[in-house]
Amino acid sequence: MTDIAKELAAVHREIGHRRIPAGDGRSVLLRRGYRASAEEVWDALTNSERISRWFLAVKGEGRPGAAFAFEGNVHGTVVRCEPTRLFTLEWVIGDSPAAEVTVRLSDGAGETLVELEHTAVVDERFWAEFGPGATGVGWDLALLSLHLHLRNEAIVTADPEAGQHSPEFTGLAALSSRAWGTALAAAGASAAEVTTAVEHTAALYAPPAKMFATRNWMRASRAAFLRHLVSAPATPADRFPLSATSRVGTSDAD
Repeated sequence: MTDIAKELAAVHREIGHRRIPAGDGRSVLLRRGYRASAEEVWDALTNSERISRWFLAVKGEGRPGAAFAFEGNVHGTVVRCEPTRLFTLEWVIGDSPAAEVTVRLSDGAGETLVELEHTAVVDERFWAEFGPGATGVGWDLALLSLHLHLRNEAIVTADPEAGQHSPEFTGLAALSSRAWGTALAAAGASAAEVTTAVEHTAALYAPPAKMFATRNWMRASRAAFLRHLVSAPATPADRFPLSATSRVGTSDAD
């Protein structure tokens, strides 16, 4: 059984600034290793049937320039792809300015390192209230789900329907929020700023989580993780009519 605290501690987190087409953005970066080959990790990240098992159902083509849409109000286009090494996605949530998500793979010591960087133009009032955690916790959930998928493992709860209230989920959200608070402090934020961000972010992801109704990406990332709060992995691949061989960087016409 996966030790959630240990897996969260395995993630390196950074906060930065980067220019993207939408403007000057704030970035959150996560890096962790997986005990699998680069080819296996790449397939889990880009094979639509596998993506639907550990993340969200997806439709569209994976070739550069093509559009895609994830369940949960996230859509965009594939910007760049270097098979088994890197891909960049335009990441659009509702009518917000387009963000950018880049995933890089590299070789580690007996493992494959995955680095995920999410850059977005963020309203400063929103950043002051939530800091990096509003985005970062969602990606922590995703990277943990990928770990579980690669190990063919699920986090078991006695009541899958109440998974969002389970100790596993609420504990993960709280630990992840604090981890992003540590990254925020390392970036120069004051103790008061860190406390505000951690408390507000934890409230987004833990019961009663009333703000989920207006945060589609957070709700979607939570739903993806909750698929693992069952006795066997869920396989919702039939939600969209995608071939199991559709991958980022390829299409049926290629």
